[in-house]
Amino acid sequence: MTAKNREDAVEYDEDDDDGDEDDDEDEEIDNDEGDFAESESTWSSNSLISLNDEDLLRRASMINSRIEKLVGVPKVAFMFLTKGPLPLAPLWEKFFQGHQGFYSIYVHADPSFNDTVPETSVFYGRRIPSQPVYWGTGTMVDAERRLLANALLDTSNQRFILLSESCIPLFNFKTVYDHLINFKISFLGSFDDPRKLGRGRYNPKMWPQINITDWRKGSQWFEVHRELANLIVSDQKFYPIFQEYCHPPCYMDEHYFPTLVNMLSPESNSNRSITWVDWSRGGSHPRKFGWVDINDEFLNQIRFGSDQCLYNGNKTSMCFLFARKFLPNTLEPLLRIAPLLLGFDP
Repeated sequence: MTAKNREDAVEYDEDDDDGDEDDDEDEEIDNDEGDFAESESTWSSNSLISLNDEDLLRRASMINSRIEKLVGVPKVAFMFLTKGPLPLAPLWEKFFQGHQGFYSIYVHADPSFNDTVPETSVFYGRRIPSQPVYWGTGTMVDAERRLLANALLDTSNQRFILLSESCIPLFNFKTVYDHLINFKISFLGSFDDPRKLGRGRYNPKMWPQINITDWRKGSQWFEVHRELANLIVSDQKFYPIFQEYCHPPCYMDEHYFPTLVNMLSPESNSNRSITWVDWSRGGSHPRKFGWVDINDEFLNQIRFGSDQCLYNGNKTSMCFLFARKFLPNTLEPLLRIAPLLLGFDP
């Protein structure tokens, strides 16, 4: 199946070898979503800047180069890459509640998507000017760089996390914020995969600028600090090479960021993701979770199920801060157990 054939299947999600063809966004969403369903206004991008990609990336990199010292409170930028709606938005509302000034939100949705959001929502006015995204193409990376560039325009943003509509937080805001702000390097998967699905995707025409020994692979879902975010949006050397020579079965979102970071700033990266996903069943697609899967034991296993991760040089059992892929029907049980498990206000 070609990339063009697959484009309608996207929930912008390619943390697997052959992408993740989802129809999560087509499922029915319950109406009893509390305040999120009330006082609706247009979900617009009126509070965000509108520039073409070239000017946006240039402005973002220029602003960053002029920063000498952060003034004020450092913020975490939460960047949502979606096809359309955010069915788990009420959970995120709880997550962000009471922490204004410590976070920024950016949403990249398909430009054809029309929806409403209440003016009281944290997502109101946070939709950035976007372009269509087609699975298996460079438009996925374009969208991610677009999100990063918009977030870099706010000089208070110091950490940048990429999320999808099927992601959930595993801890309360303060825990996530402290973990990210106090971590010295970034969380971006970047590893040398000798298999056909790794090095086998390297195009020899990329040489000599990119050697096969530079070639890396990793999850689409990353978290980076400001310096690395700026490096990504400022790149004009390697991005055109990927645009020209990385086409299916080479997927840019799985290789561009990992390879770029490996070549230019490997010391600034932990080489792991902080977004959990279940590959235990094998196959080319990760497991999706529904209403019946949600309970305290399951979530605690994700939250504290490993002691193989390092945090500023020390072992930690808190390897993941976010998890996916959660279907829209998980909203009700997640909201029910969130106050006790995640420390959200009821």
